Amino acid sequence: MKVYDDKHIKNIVLVGATKSGKTTLAEDMLFEAGLLNRRGTVEEKNTVSDYHEIEHERGSSVYATCMHTEWRDYKINIIDTPGLDDFIGEVISSLRVADTAVLLLNSQNGVEVGTELIWNYVQDFRKPILFAVNQVDHPKSDFDNTIEQAKKRFGKAVTVMQYPMTQGESFDCIIDLLKMTMYKFPAGGGKPQKLPIPDSEKERANQLHNELVEKAAENDEKLMEKYFEKGTLDEDEMREGLMLGMLHHDVFPVFCLSAKKNMGSGRMMGFIDNVAPSATQLFPEKLQDGKELPCKPEGPTVLFVFKTLIEPHLGKLSFFKVMSGEVSTGMDLENPTKRQTERLNQLFIMDGKNRNAINKLTAGDIGATLKLKDTSTNQTLCAPGKDIIVEPIHFPEPRIRTAIVTKNKADDDKLGQFLNEIHQEDPTLLVEYSRELKQVILSGQGELHLTATKWRLSHIYKMEVEYI
Repeated sequence: MKVYDDKHIKNIVLVGATKSGKTTLAEDMLFEAGLLNRRGTVEEKNTVSDYHEIEHERGSSVYATCMHTEWRDYKINIIDTPGLDDFIGEVISSLRVADTAVLLLNSQNGVEVGTELIWNYVQDFRKPILFAVNQVDHPKSDFDNTIEQAKKRFGKAVTVMQYPMTQGESFDCIIDLLKMTMYKFPAGGGKPQKLPIPDSEKERANQLHNELVEKAAENDEKLMEKYFEKGTLDEDEMREGLMLGMLHHDVFPVFCLSAKKNMGSGRMMGFIDNVAPSATQLFPEKLQDGKELPCKPEGPTVLFVFKTLIEPHLGKLSFFKVMSGEVSTGMDLENPTKRQTERLNQLFIMDGKNRNAINKLTAGDIGATLKLKDTSTNQTLCAPGKDIIVEPIHFPEPRIRTAIVTKNKADDDKLGQFLNEIHQEDPTLLVEYSRELKQVILSGQGELHLTATKWRLSHIYKMEVEYI
């Protein structure tokens, strides 16, 4: 596979309330870039991201899934996350390594309770944010009301980059305020025509464009001087101002689209390429000792493991972000927490369940490796002797507890081992043995979280248990 330099890698995480269309958007982005010949659907159970059996049964995401797409010489790493608060651990670990959070809003529902819950975590990480108003083709779509709700809840930084000329079942045109162009899509979706903005929309488009120019100019003194001199900014100057605004949470760009009909995702991907900050442009990573680590390819090699999957017949799959330096196949790195050396015999770029072998990854990129012996989620690997430890993720405390017992007493000895493996995958699920009660106690984020754990024990580990 092609190795991208740090300037051409963008990492996004798709977050939002359940049923906002995150998995469909991820599928559409891969299709739009030509990496898929046919788009799968959640209903047909054939999407790249929701590939686990439990996700097929539920019809929604349970795991965070890594993918990548290539768009106009940029690599965009995509992490699709669950929308339900029970699986918030998957969202938090993904936000930790993303460069930009793409927060989906359902155009028929506006700002939902699930949106607000996730927003609080997005704010904690202070990552750049981009809003995607999805399902503008739905008969009950109300783009303007969704924007009004977003501004009321998230503040004046919410900045409209596009709006639909029509919405509902007749949706086929987007007015783009950065390029001042109308994108008209064919009936079945796909590549749009670029057309002049109709006379009927010019007044509204010009007003919103001027607001966008002002928003871009506010973020830099030199851009503000140019704005006062010329009364406007060109497209490149606007991109620069918007990028700075995203970095400082002064601009939350808003795009509109229909992921289901393949309308609008390509333009959003172009914006991610050209405007959204890369890892090397973000603020330095905090280290456990209080120091900071800039994301630079010439720096010391530092990997942060943010996710673990234990796959049947495959073993432990560890997902990491290259926080600094470069990593290559066969490299020996040290886990400074465990004082153990790990050899990275294989490196992969993941697309759902598919592993794409690669020889090298550079600063800012996301990859995976197999069978690390002593390294788990939330731990750092670095060049030997460097003793660099990235500040770990702080997961929320459990909100529900229950005792767990096996239905077959012969399985008692294995229960702890299996629960420990599930905890490696999901640090928000805690396991302890109560000597007082002489019971194994399971703690999680909610009823659904515990139900999913029971499903894993039954379907993956072939162990029947019950909660008491």
